[in-house]
Amino acid sequence: MLFTELRLGALTLPNRVVMAPLTRQRAGAGDAPTALNALHYAQRATAGLIVAEASQVSPRGKGYVGTPGCHSPEQVAGWRLVTDAVHAAGGRILLQLWHAGRRSHPSLLGGRLPICPSAVQPSLPVRLPGGAEQPPVPHDLTLKEIPGVVEDFRIGAANALAAGFDGIELHGANGYLIEQFLTDKANHRTDAYGGDRLRFMLEVVAAVTSIWGADRVGIRFSPFGHANDGGDSDPATTYGAAIRALDPLGLAFLHLIEPRVSGNTDGDPDAPSVAALFRPLWHGPLIVAGGFDRAKADAVLADGTADAVAFGRAYISNPDLIARLRFGIPFSPYDRSTFYGGGAEGYTDYPSALRSPRL
Repeated sequence: MLFTELRLGALTLPNRVVMAPLTRQRAGAGDAPTALNALHYAQRATAGLIVAEASQVSPRGKGYVGTPGCHSPEQVAGWRLVTDAVHAAGGRILLQLWHAGRRSHPSLLGGRLPICPSAVQPSLPVRLPGGAEQPPVPHDLTLKEIPGVVEDFRIGAANALAAGFDGIELHGANGYLIEQFLTDKANHRTDAYGGDRLRFMLEVVAAVTSIWGADRVGIRFSPFGHANDGGDSDPATTYGAAIRALDPLGLAFLHLIEPRVSGNTDGDPDAPSVAALFRPLWHGPLIVAGGFDRAKADAVLADGTADAVAFGRAYISNPDLIARLRFGIPFSPYDRSTFYGGGAEGYTDYPSALRSPRL
């Protein structure tokens, strides 16, 4: 089933392989994408769908050096290089809209504090050019400030449309701002955004679908993950409520990151997967991500747990991943030392197993 067509909202995918969003910290001046980024994505255009890397919707949404934005004319022009290159190669590409929230540092924000639903200091350091540093206690957003952040997402969505993307994905995973509002670890508010922890997410969804329509918007969650000091005391209930609220809105897809639902880091092989747990609550297309190979991908598609499978690290070192999956060619190993920052090395110089760029 991996190589059958899939209707994903307004898009028809030629296969069910998704390139997951991958932060690589290779944006150019002004956090704008460059021709190097365009080449990287075009090399991987045989994917059924590319979800481009997390891109901050405002200067205050930045969480790392070298991450691209989608809030300035220069960034829109840079992303147009990428979308034109991917479309010329026959691909489809979405932009993941992102706000790091409290997972940032004043040195990245012009001296301003990171923002968060509540003034809860993260327990994990942030990667900075001079080394890892502990982020400060963030600024807890006031009721007057929250609509401005929602508007940043709307403007980011409009800029993604202007840049030629085929749609957007909201980054609601991995401990960043949308997740921070959803989870009781970061959201201690007692007002309308604490009593209803879904409210911010739903306002953002309404804002971006006003630009794109629901059938070109997806959202990504990591319900049982703990990346970037994220997490919730009762993820099954919290994310069950979120998915139930989103289900009738007609979004293009829900994108879920495993691990399994065991709640421990070593994983229980008999525990249901995240996708299996929430599949009954979601009636639209579902993408699952998290350490898949061909056999595991075929299995979750065959039993209906998911409709498409996202590959992340495998796409770093295998621009021709579709060919390798189709023909059983072993994956090229990746070089972790080149994941973040730098130039072409470890980014656009991984070889393809086959000469033909299209299959």
